[in-house]
Amino acid sequence: MPKLPKLPAPPIPAPLQAPPPRPGEGNGPAGPVDQAASAGIAVVDWVDERTSLSGAARWMMFRKVPKGTNWFYTLGSATMFAFLNQAVTGVFLAMYYRPDPSGGAYESVRYVTNDVFLGQFVRGMHKWGSTVMVVLVFLHMGRTFFFGAYKYPRELNWVIGVVLLILTMVMSFTGYLLPFDQRAYWATIVGVNINGTGPLLGPYLSDFLRGGPEFGATTLSRFYAIHMLLVPGLIAALIGAHLYLVAKLGTTAPPWSKVEKDPELRESEA
Repeated sequence: MPKLPKLPAPPIPAPLQAPPPRPGEGNGPAGPVDQAASAGIAVVDWVDERTSLSGAARWMMFRKVPKGTNWFYTLGSATMFAFLNQAVTGVFLAMYYRPDPSGGAYESVRYVTNDVFLGQFVRGMHKWGSTVMVVLVFLHMGRTFFFGAYKYPRELNWVIGVVLLILTMVMSFTGYLLPFDQRAYWATIVGVNINGTGPLLGPYLSDFLRGGPEFGATTLSRFYAIHMLLVPGLIAALIGAHLYLVAKLGTTAPPWSKVEKDPELRESEA
């Protein structure tokens, strides 16, 4: 049987046709918006062709979410954004901070607060952001515990979360000394002495934090290095591992949600 020729599609009525683009607008193929979009797509395609990141992005972002997911499940991402806020504002503050116990540390913080453009705002974001991050970490850990998300097969993710909680407290403790005023100085002495009362490792930990038998320039430099380099690097690495396990294992359903059985399974059981 001979194949019939393909008929052309009927024309679109004039009232339904889009108006022709005006010169310089982004509605047509020659508009600046379309040109910018095409350039962006070309750049993304160029990068993806050489890195194949689109597959990893789809695997990380497009996944099944259990029924009953609510705002409690945003505490983890909120904690991560709080950490990003601390990292960005901390880099800005580090540009002006001098870990000098003879007055340079206090004067650099005072200079940022009083003289630098938006310095007081950025320092306030860093100061109060640390409190927000600590609160969010405890809320996230509480949600994980009460929802039973620490059970099989997510035990390793729970252990990573506990380590992240400890590192968050360490970062708060080491950052408290950096202004090097009277309150920070004596509060840190009390905290280091409390650590020194621990069994076995307590005295060694206290000597390590002080950098010697008493507080001095080495103590401030050591706290600054731990606060700026060691702890943030560990937190960033563990957050990456944490997110990988969340994407791989998925999230747990709320404890009050009921499992819906497949109707076909019900018929087979009957």
